[in-house]
Amino acid sequence: MRANVGDRLVVEGHTDTEHRREAEVLEVRGEDGSPPYLVRWADGHEALTYPGPDAHVVPRGL
Repeated sequence: MRANVGDRLVVEGHTDTEHRREAEVLEVRGEDGSPPYLVRWADGHEALTYPGPDAHVVPRGL
């Protein structure tokens, strides 16, 4: 997985009761765009995250 600042991190829900979550990538701390990422979730919470296999990156502007 590769990301740049300003991209969106999308995490799909694991069950039918969990909703998709989206966050803005604020910092990329790994080499060459790899995790971990400092993100801001839609509720304003900021966290350092290592995305799992249920996550994908949407480039800024798409």
